[in-house]
Amino acid sequence: MLTRRSHTTPSSEITPRDRYLRRRDWLRLAAAGSLASLSGALTACSRGADEPGSTLGLGKITGAHTSPLSTDEAITAYRHATTYNNYYEFGTGKSDPASYARQLSGEPWTVVVEGEVAKPRSFGVEDLLRLPLEERIYRLRCVEAWSMVIPWIGFEFNQLAKLVEPTSKARFVEFVTAAQPENMIGLRSSVLHWPYTEGLRIDEAMHPLTILAVGMYGEVLPNQNGAPVRLVVPWKYGFKSAKAIVRIRFVERQPLTTWERAGPGEYGFYSNVNPAVDHVRWAQQKERRIPNLVANRPTQLFNGYGDQVASLYAGLDLKKFF
Repeated sequence: MLTRRSHTTPSSEITPRDRYLRRRDWLRLAAAGSLASLSGALTACSRGADEPGSTLGLGKITGAHTSPLSTDEAITAYRHATTYNNYYEFGTGKSDPASYARQLSGEPWTVVVEGEVAKPRSFGVEDLLRLPLEERIYRLRCVEAWSMVIPWIGFEFNQLAKLVEPTSKARFVEFVTAAQPENMIGLRSSVLHWPYTEGLRIDEAMHPLTILAVGMYGEVLPNQNGAPVRLVVPWKYGFKSAKAIVRIRFVERQPLTTWERAGPGEYGFYSNVNPAVDHVRWAQQKERRIPNLVANRPTQLFNGYGDQVASLYAGLDLKKFF
């Protein structure tokens, strides 16, 4: 495992207040009708530590419908979900993203969708916020045996796919994330191959559980959680959830993902939660729900979503194709 480090952010690396506020204004204008007034976010400092807005407070999202696909498990406190993160572009320590992700430049932001599609196009954040938004309470399970339950706000990936019309050659979907060496301190290291790349089989991507998230806890995503748009695939390990997506490719051949490249014997393409397959450095049978430090919860196959997704893998050896 990589060693967690403590950091102190130098003043030179902190985003100037006027630039930060301009980004909030841009989000408000771009998402007119989907985002509420940002005036409430300016009072974030007076909120409790468990309330949205206490970290970055980028503005509320309104009009999202509650999804029946949500779990009824207790939601992880906002302060834990926004300060205990894996996001190697901003460092390998769990607290690094909350310290450094504010440097991410997100104005404007474009997601290019291309490849084996009839209608390739680019989407701005304002385009994404016009798609049918839902709030979905999903579990997020990580290979280090920790998990959270987060109320994501997003839309089904298949809604985006309909707009570009994948061809019959599209068998996989590749997700490429932002690479900003000047703003992402982790890119200055060789800990992973950059830019971060993930992939799904097309039927996994098109499954109703797979969403592109633009918010959480009723607000726009904080930078450390993948703003402005990230992938959420609740039955897979969390590293499949690519953050700060800038490019989506529909492809014929299975893409090589970042973690496969880094450790092919440890991280498979499918990355389904399977307690019967141990990681080479730790067991997978138990998990700890943050902030609990004790692994005392039984790990569920497909992270508990087996009833919905097991049919996708009928006949597939889940120990060989892990």
